[in-house]
Amino acid sequence: MLFRNRFLFLLALAALLAFLSLSLQFLHLIPVNPVREDGLNPKSRKRIMPDLLTEPPAIDPVYEAHVYCNIPTIAERSMEGHAPHYFKLVSVQVLIRHGDRYPLYAIPKTKRPDIDCMLLPNRKPSHPQLEAFIKHMSKGSAAQMDGSLSSLPRYPSHSLCEMGELTQTGVVQHLRNGQLLREIYINKHKLLLTDWTAKQLYLETTGKSRTLQSALALLYTFLPDFDWKKINMRHQWSTIFCSGSCDCPMRNHYLEEEQRRQYSLRVKNNDLEKIYVDMAKIVGIPTRQLRASNPIDSLLCYFCHNVSFPCTKTGCIGMEHFKVIKRHQLEDERERQEKKLYFLYALLATHPLLNQTVNRMQRIAEGKKDEVFVLYSAHDVTLSPVLSALGITEARFPRFAARLVFELWQDGKRPKEHFIRILYNGADVTFQTSFCKDYYKRSIKPMCPLEKFVNFVKRDMFLIFNSTSYYDACRRRPL
Repeated sequence: MLFRNRFLFLLALAALLAFLSLSLQFLHLIPVNPVREDGLNPKSRKRIMPDLLTEPPAIDPVYEAHVYCNIPTIAERSMEGHAPHYFKLVSVQVLIRHGDRYPLYAIPKTKRPDIDCMLLPNRKPSHPQLEAFIKHMSKGSAAQMDGSLSSLPRYPSHSLCEMGELTQTGVVQHLRNGQLLREIYINKHKLLLTDWTAKQLYLETTGKSRTLQSALALLYTFLPDFDWKKINMRHQWSTIFCSGSCDCPMRNHYLEEEQRRQYSLRVKNNDLEKIYVDMAKIVGIPTRQLRASNPIDSLLCYFCHNVSFPCTKTGCIGMEHFKVIKRHQLEDERERQEKKLYFLYALLATHPLLNQTVNRMQRIAEGKKDEVFVLYSAHDVTLSPVLSALGITEARFPRFAARLVFELWQDGKRPKEHFIRILYNGADVTFQTSFCKDYYKRSIKPMCPLEKFVNFVKRDMFLIFNSTSYYDACRRRPL
């Protein structure tokens, strides 16, 4: 018995010492390899955990695709409308991407994905107000719509979706967005009262049915009372919302350079090329024709709607094809952040829109009561450069029905002081912006002073171009 107890004691002691040794190594209190004077290990050992500071996380293309689809499932949590009790919300400006849509491109010689764009309240995904939305949209004769907007349908209605058409999922995504924002900005903060007027809104959309319909879906569940007579929808012909300030040669120059970077990365990717060759054989077309058809756009529709990828007599396009193409897309986004070409393009592309945003905030801070709620209904190519220009490099590529929100707040203790919050898909990204990172380190205020945003848009955006104005930056060639 004594021998057995001693044996168990020694066994427990050995296990304890082994555990302490491993723990010390894991906490880097004992180096696992001798370190040379130059700070480098002569041997490399695989770490138990990746170094979060230096090693990028592994890309999971399937997970990222699910995020991009943004399928309405559970209720979304958001940080919109959060502020100390003595702050007053005085205006909100929202930039959205349209909801889920049918592809813009088709893979040649394959059957188009069988997606029904009729709105059916009993089909998932649905929304409690979907049926009422359909009825209300059929009565929109009193609305004021700029130019060609008046001829666009107010909601999707084809049994087989047309190219680029908003789907029922896309409508539901924005009905949910509107409901969420209503609970915060209308019910809680009383931004608009029941007797709201048309002057309190500013609404603008591109000339695509998917952006108009997305805007109407959001407004239907957001407004205290959806009154067609108060809806004045402005048409924006430019996807970057540059309005009357679109003449910018250097913006086009940086965009062309960025497109060359994209092409260079694509031709270097041997895995991608093999996948394209294999898919082209399955479909029975030249590889270059398949590449030109932008297969990821079509494949994402199959994926988001849980429809089997297309097959031919030669074989089937499968998940492995999808993963490789999606992974390359994610790698391209990562390299785009590292290189500065897209950032330079983004600064010049988004200045007109950001300048409008700032000017409106300044007017409201001075006491104006018009345009307290603004909605821009746009595309991924609108949101993506805005995120880049603001310096929000950690943001994902805009998913379907993405929303970027600019809140303007008045300090109740110092009424002349105004602050902003910027939120992306419900997350507060104010202090990820290039113009407010340093302020966050020095202040306990939970927001960014309005003047920081004003100075960035009016002056600091042009410093990288060695310019003092948008006009000059648009025409100054790089050294």
